Amino acid sequence: MTNPTPEPLLQGQCTIPMQTTNRASGTRAPIKRLVKHSREGHPNKRSLSRLSKRWREYHGSGDWEGLLNPLDEGLRSEIMRYGSFVEAAYQGFDSNTSSPSYAECRYSRNSILEQAGVDGSGYRVTKNLHATSSIPMPHWMGNIGVQSSWIGYVAVCEDKNEISRLGRRDIVISLRGTSTCSEWLENLRGTLTSCPFNDVNDVKGQEEDSMVESGVLSLYTSSTTVRSSLQQTLKDEILRLVHKYNDEPLSITITGHSLGASLAILAAYDIKTTIKHALHLSVISFGGPRVGNRSFRHNLELQGTKILRIVNSDDLITKLPGLLVEDHDDMAQGKKARVAHLPRWIQKHVKDNQWVYANIGHELRLSSRASLKLNSIDVATCHDLKTYLHLVNGFELNLSIQAPIQ
Repeated sequence: MTNPTPEPLLQGQCTIPMQTTNRASGTRAPIKRLVKHSREGHPNKRSLSRLSKRWREYHGSGDWEGLLNPLDEGLRSEIMRYGSFVEAAYQGFDSNTSSPSYAECRYSRNSILEQAGVDGSGYRVTKNLHATSSIPMPHWMGNIGVQSSWIGYVAVCEDKNEISRLGRRDIVISLRGTSTCSEWLENLRGTLTSCPFNDVNDVKGQEEDSMVESGVLSLYTSSTTVRSSLQQTLKDEILRLVHKYNDEPLSITITGHSLGASLAILAAYDIKTTIKHALHLSVISFGGPRVGNRSFRHNLELQGTKILRIVNSDDLITKLPGLLVEDHDDMAQGKKARVAHLPRWIQKHVKDNQWVYANIGHELRLSSRASLKLNSIDVATCHDLKTYLHLVNGFELNLSIQAPIQ
């Protein structure tokens, strides 16, 4: 298979070389150098100041109205930039099952971004993140059966020039997709379960419980005797950073691909519920599966969490889990959840078995079929992070945009 070649990036964007692989959910494949951030590439003072003035728009303050079709060049650059942080999470993960450090980060915390190819970003990694499965694995599986694994990092922008360009100090949480056996097993737990960290004020008067995918919740909340849960680690670190920088403009941007995209939404809801600070929190996700029901979506909207969900319409993973999804306008019209165009007895069976999901966030919908540079539309290629970044880079007007009902 010939690797597709991405179209040239505009000035100020980060370069992501296209390389398709046989991974179905973002497992890292060895490549040479990756993304290099360079503030030298911004052509003039006007472009330097544009982001500082419009960053709230690019992070959803206006629900991305007027920015998605056509795709605003400043927003395109931001999406590519955060995509590079996710790629660094893949690059940092040691996927060699024979390695003593399998499922851990291959680099020291202070060198992750540099070693992963994200040079000159102005960010420093402050915390490594691990996700733990609640599924016990047999000892005979050895390294392959690892229960807890490195899944990403927290980084904060510390470069004064970059803070000036961004218009604020930014905290980024970057999360990779499925890579270990235990994570794959958790992905199979696709039924919905009650969200344990709902805001009491959000759930008042709701006919349905706020529910999220069982496997994702397990990876977010599970811990071991020697390792804290992803939930606890994240909240402790974000609270520390918020207190440290509470006297200056601050944003939290959570970005992830595949499983990491689902975890990003769950983390965003939890952080916004727990940390009562007036800060701007947004999610930029790539190829994320469904993660919750319509009550969970409604609660996210109530708390003001902004989610940009980048979807390849040819990517099967974004249509899972859940066999069917209720109409978007049901909640807006005060109707009970329903599965459209099916007999009532089937609708009841699907709901009783907790399979009725809702799409969450504003969607930037792309299509592999619309790119002349992609010569393969198999499941793995369509879901690959590099495919997503290639499509964002070459986004054209003829692709559809979908926004949630308000």
